Amino acid sequence: MSLDRMDSSSDSPSTSFSNRDWFFPSQSFPNSSHHIPRTPIRRFSSPYPKRAATPSFQSFPASPPPPPSTPSISNSSPPPPPPPPANYYAKYAGVRRGSAYLSRQLPNQKSTSQNDGGGIGGQGIKSKSDDAVSEFREDSKTTTEPAGKRLTGLFGGRLIVRWQTAFTAAVLVTAFSSLVHKNFALHNEVIRLQDQIFKLNHRLLVCSLLDSIDDIDSTTHDINHLSNKSLKNIAVVASLALLSIPFLFLKYVDYVSNSRRLSDILTEEVSLNKQLAYRVDAFLSVHPYAKPLALLVATVLLICLGGLALFGVTDDSLADSLWLSWTYVADSGNHANSEGIGPRLVSVSISFGGMLVFAMMLGLVSDAISEKFDSLRKGRSEVVGQNHTLILGWSDKLGSLLNQLAIANESLGGGMVVVMAERDKEEMELDIAKMEFDFRGTSVLCRSGSPLILADLKKVSVSKARAIVVLAEDGNADQSDARALRTVLSLTGVKEGLRGHIVVELSDLDNEVLVKLVGGDLVETVVAHDVIGRLMIQCARQPGLAQIWEDILGFENCEFYIKRWPQLDGMPFEEVLICFPDAIPCGVKAASYGGKIILNPDDSYVLQAGDEVLVIAEDDDTYAPAALPTVKEAPFIPITRPARKPQKILLCGWRRDIDDMIVVLDAFLAPDSELWMLNEVPEKEREKKLIDGGLDSSRLVNITLVNREGNAVVRRHLESLPLESFDSILILADESVEDSAIQADSRSLATLLLIRDILAKRLPYREAMVSQVHRSSFSQGSWIGEMQQASDKSVIISEILDPRTKNLLSMSKISDYVLSNELVSMALAMVAEDRQINDVLEELFAEEGNEMQIRGAELYLREGEELSFYEVLLRARQRREIVIGYRVANTERAVINPPAKNEKRKWSVNDVFVVIAEKE
Repeated sequence: MSLDRMDSSSDSPSTSFSNRDWFFPSQSFPNSSHHIPRTPIRRFSSPYPKRAATPSFQSFPASPPPPPSTPSISNSSPPPPPPPPANYYAKYAGVRRGSAYLSRQLPNQKSTSQNDGGGIGGQGIKSKSDDAVSEFREDSKTTTEPAGKRLTGLFGGRLIVRWQTAFTAAVLVTAFSSLVHKNFALHNEVIRLQDQIFKLNHRLLVCSLLDSIDDIDSTTHDINHLSNKSLKNIAVVASLALLSIPFLFLKYVDYVSNSRRLSDILTEEVSLNKQLAYRVDAFLSVHPYAKPLALLVATVLLICLGGLALFGVTDDSLADSLWLSWTYVADSGNHANSEGIGPRLVSVSISFGGMLVFAMMLGLVSDAISEKFDSLRKGRSEVVGQNHTLILGWSDKLGSLLNQLAIANESLGGGMVVVMAERDKEEMELDIAKMEFDFRGTSVLCRSGSPLILADLKKVSVSKARAIVVLAEDGNADQSDARALRTVLSLTGVKEGLRGHIVVELSDLDNEVLVKLVGGDLVETVVAHDVIGRLMIQCARQPGLAQIWEDILGFENCEFYIKRWPQLDGMPFEEVLICFPDAIPCGVKAASYGGKIILNPDDSYVLQAGDEVLVIAEDDDTYAPAALPTVKEAPFIPITRPARKPQKILLCGWRRDIDDMIVVLDAFLAPDSELWMLNEVPEKEREKKLIDGGLDSSRLVNITLVNREGNAVVRRHLESLPLESFDSILILADESVEDSAIQADSRSLATLLLIRDILAKRLPYREAMVSQVHRSSFSQGSWIGEMQQASDKSVIISEILDPRTKNLLSMSKISDYVLSNELVSMALAMVAEDRQINDVLEELFAEEGNEMQIRGAELYLREGEELSFYEVLLRARQRREIVIGYRVANTERAVINPPAKNEKRKWSVNDVFVVIAEKE
């Protein structure tokens, strides 16, 4: 339906406004100052007829156009419009009424141009802008209408025009968007279909190619099958040939060897099998990893041959066959899944070879592990450590040496001692475990090796040791010293150098010069026989001195220490003597004399910068200088010592250094003394040996030699001697049995018992009763009691090597003994801890200089006098002596470095003092 028809369907002008649904504009609009908001869609209506709407934009049913009518100028009302259709939208009612109202108010005259375009059938269509201009012009020409009606018609027309324009624009935009979207969708669909077509064409091409390839493959497969079958046959033949090569080679070698055996006898040529065996043995011996390498090669060959055989009897590829062969070698149970005679035969063969390979591998691994444990058990592993004490060699002195080193390291919380000897490690550890003493936190490691081999020395970290002790071997003295000399040469040849010093135990004093020449400043020597000989001589002259030396040399009580004290610089030695509450100064290491140790210096000696003080103290951290105490100076007691009397001494046994002992005795004894020697060496040979040792008997000044040939363990030989007339009897470990400590001690003990028994029978009983002192629990009538009584009339010094013998003699108290092994071990340990102490010991043992002596108390005090130890010390300084201890009457042991030195006590003239004094 056209808009003209819609406009003509509006109500008649006679209809009142009250019967309308609504009108626009309202009556108050012209006079209203408020702006009424526009609706979303406004259309301008026009009284002119419009072109009928298209079906796509209007849903009204089409009706035939009315017949054309002649325009009439009369004012008669137009015919009534036809009724609206049923689907007429009610929302357009207001617009229709408004436009009809305006059309009735306009004049009926129209221009000629309007009449030409006004019909429905075949008439032209005006634009909306022309309708609006015409409407505006008609409205402006109508002057007879009221002003309110003209304004209402104007604004109503504009609203209709705007509404129609917006609706049309929206419809056009929607249609355009829909077309664009449809265009893009179609374009994408075309692209997708093209892709599908391309893929289908590609598949078609591939299918055609595959059909042609299948034809080719079928032909190639037949050819490959024939060639693969031939390859598998070749693989089987090759594997059998390779397996037969070793057997053929061995047969050939055996044949060649047998054929040449006769010619070898004539030409003395080595057979081929022996040459091969030698080369294999040399290869296994030279190369340490030859056995694992041979096992690896055998395993690889087994896998390759097995894989080649499996490739020939199965349908698997060569790679799969090799992998399957490895599984058979690694696990012999994998062949159970094989099917067929050929695969089963090959798999069983490979599994059997795999069992042999793994058996050999387990044997090699077991041998390697056992060898490593044996190496650890036998002490072949390397010592990783430093600042340890290294002991090279094994002897009976080792137990006492380890005990002294353990005591010395106790203040440091323990240390480490490494022992290397040419013995089995387990045996050394077992022997050390039998030594019943406490190691006090010190760990002892044993290693098996030779000190003459640099590799073994590096194994015990010789370059990092703080001290190296070379023990003398038991046996021949010359051989022992020669071995010690070679050991020193090996030590000086260490490329890394030595951090510590070397302490060498020698058996013969004549070899000391040679060892020092080789070792230089690194070497400190301790001649065991010389030390023991000198100690025996001192103890023979002064009974009881052996116990003093045990206390001084051992680390259990008091020993020598050297330390620098800067606060004592400028102090005279007389004041230094009493400024240590817990130590006794004995000497000074003078820096101005090149570090020489001066024992018992003058009181006027003033300590200089760099000087060190030599003291006797319990430990190196137990003493320090303190403020000078107040000591009352004791008056000097003028006592003249009696002149030395000639002595008569008996030497039982023969030692290789007896010539040195004779020289020392000649220096110590008074003139007109006699030295009797009882041994099994003939007198003529005896004189020759003394001359070879450098002793000329004609040059002896104070003693006269008296030779007696005999055996010291034979009673009649001893009874032929005036035993009761000797002042001292020295029982030596005879040279004939010096290789065995037990035999030497047995011989010395037998000689000691025989001499005591002979003396007990020769001494008058009443004299023995007078000299009897209180003994432990032994009865007077027992043999030990008689020997104890006899020992009070003479001094018997026996050289004992075994500590077990020492315990027996200590219990019986029948001898003032000297335990050589223990004292030498103490001296070695002390020098190992501080090499400067060796100079002190050498002076104390020498024929000249200062020595350890035992003095009677009557030289320093009167009976019952109360004096402090410091006062006794100052009185002894008047005689140029240093008192280091005392022994109270009727007591067995002396007190060295006594405490509470400033406290007074009552003394007796029967007491004795231990002093360091110059030799008389």
